[in-house]
Amino acid sequence: MSSRIALVTGGIGGLGSAICRSLAQAGRKVVAADLAARSERIDAFRAEMDGLDVHFAPADVGSFEACGELLRSIEATQGPVDILVNAAGITRDATLRKMDPQQWSDVLRINLDGAFNLCRQLVEGMCERGFGRIVNISSVNGQTGQFGQTNYAAAKAGLHGFTMALARETARKGVTVNSVSPGYIDTPMTRAIREDVREGIVTSIPVGRMGHPHDIARTVAFLTADDAGYITGANIPVNGGLFISF
Repeated sequence: MSSRIALVTGGIGGLGSAICRSLAQAGRKVVAADLAARSERIDAFRAEMDGLDVHFAPADVGSFEACGELLRSIEATQGPVDILVNAAGITRDATLRKMDPQQWSDVLRINLDGAFNLCRQLVEGMCERGFGRIVNISSVNGQTGQFGQTNYAAAKAGLHGFTMALARETARKGVTVNSVSPGYIDTPMTRAIREDVREGIVTSIPVGRMGHPHDIARTVAFLTADDAGYITGANIPVNGGLFISF
């Protein structure tokens, strides 16, 4: 099994944890990057990894300088990053008529700028080494739009535009860049939705249930495999049929 080094941002979240576990089970050495403020969640995350080769590193993906420090630290202690999963994301929901500039800029800074901050500082090394796998976690709401989420939908749609352009730039260098667009996934965030609203959401999903974090994680593991070099610039929808297109 490969000992390639994988960096997962938002790595201690509901999706991030599943992605870290899946990559570690595939033989990757994984670094989960996330904010350091949630000490109890970090302790729980370490317990969840159950001895797998997964390490935690504090980072603010919204800062170009902090991302540079993170990457230099990983390279010094683990080696160069071969696989990057941009899974960090936040919401600051409000209708546009009520959205303030900070709500807009916070979401764009984390959900879109974060991908630039890391890819910009990683992609040259990946190209020089002739191997790289980048997966950006977008969203079904970046494809369909969602009431009260002009900021989030713009960031997630922009993330796939970023994916397609970067895929063209790196295709001949052994570096693939793809997006995964989850639908509604059973995480603490969706469990906090009011029960009647949750029921309405599930009713609208053709497969009749919310997804599980592993549904996303296994897709990421597939796209980041060493032999997945002919898939690039793609957006893989994992949404239970909620949005179907071609």
